[in-house]
Amino acid sequence: MTKFKAIISIVSLALLVSACGSKVESSSNSNAAQQENVQVATAPAKVVNIPSYFEATGTLAGDAVSDVAPTIAGRIVAVNFDIGSYVNKGDVLVKLDDRDAQIRLDQALAQLDQQRKSVATAEANVDQAVANLRQAQVRLGLRDGESFDIKDFSQVISVTAQLELAEKEFRRAEKLLETGDISKSAYDQRKSQRDALIGQLAEARSNAAVAIRAINTAEAAVNTAETNVRNARAAVRTAETQVDQARKSLSDTSILAPFSGYVSEKTADVGEYLSPNAPNTKICSIVRTAVLRLKIDIPEQSIGKVSVGQGVSAQVSAYPDRKFAGTVARILPSLNAQSRTLTVEAEIENVGGLLKPGQFATVRITQSKPEPAVVVPASAVRSDGDVNKVFVVKDGVAQERFVKTGLLENDMIEIKQGVAENEVVATSSLDKLGDGMIVKQ
Repeated sequence: MTKFKAIISIVSLALLVSACGSKVESSSNSNAAQQENVQVATAPAKVVNIPSYFEATGTLAGDAVSDVAPTIAGRIVAVNFDIGSYVNKGDVLVKLDDRDAQIRLDQALAQLDQQRKSVATAEANVDQAVANLRQAQVRLGLRDGESFDIKDFSQVISVTAQLELAEKEFRRAEKLLETGDISKSAYDQRKSQRDALIGQLAEARSNAAVAIRAINTAEAAVNTAETNVRNARAAVRTAETQVDQARKSLSDTSILAPFSGYVSEKTADVGEYLSPNAPNTKICSIVRTAVLRLKIDIPEQSIGKVSVGQGVSAQVSAYPDRKFAGTVARILPSLNAQSRTLTVEAEIENVGGLLKPGQFATVRITQSKPEPAVVVPASAVRSDGDVNKVFVVKDGVAQERFVKTGLLENDMIEIKQGVAENEVVATSSLDKLGDGMIVKQ
């Protein structure tokens, strides 16, 4: 009996100790739960219409690449660039020795000046020839374009009239002399008058012929002078062409940048002799990078989703947190037979020159019709490596959800999987949260 009482006492003691231990553990759990309360900000998941897109890959290339070469031969006296230099359109890249070109220009200018003086002289000769022609025309009473005959000469007309009268008087005198009605001396006087007028008519005709020859000579002189003027003016034009060529040759001694961009290759050095007829005479290569061409490979099954004018968003590994906007500018007419892809070119504004030709890019091509999607604030997503998760707050408890994210627009991110519309997510203190923690909003 005593032994039985002892056993009961031991059991009672054990139960008492166990009860005390449960109270201590319960108190400890209560304190831990109180410590797990985390103050968080929250926001509801919303459904909004966002642009849809599909992804592809592409490679960046310069908008334009130019191999700069000389157009004339010459020795390099100055090089004003180096590899990696940024040059503006019209900058002098290389200067060639211009002494011979300057001499040829001076000679051409001197020849032009001489030809212009020849024109002035020829024009003065024309003026003099025209003045001589006018004088000859005045003597004959002619105007430009009128013809003239010797019989129309005024002196010839006058003497011809006198001669006709004298001839009649002489014929009458002949008849009177035969009948004895006139003396031989009177007859001789009539004959002398007629013969004198015949001489005067011949002289008048000669004077008229001289006047006509003077007009013809003056007209020929005018024509010759005008021909000389035309020839002199043609010589001036030839000399002006030679001056232009000489100026161009002088200008070509300065090799200019064809557009603004970066120097990607340099092959010129001071003292080197360049000849445009020699192979591989380029002095440098320039790449225009203000706008880059993004060559995108579109899978065959997606070619119907791409059209000129669509917006694109590109990401490169060098700047994983940045997106570079662009627009589809060109679509090749055929697919690559080996890869079964269609090459599309988009133009990307290279803001700040961050992008470089040759970089690989992941591209999102925006579709024309927006689609509904669940979105939450970007601050609600915590990334651990390749894993993204959010904490859905329900009845004061944080529930950890692994999610699949999509398009990021401003400060909202698409949740493709893991969160439903109107569910409340934590947007702050994510580093303090764990699954099942009690939170305060």
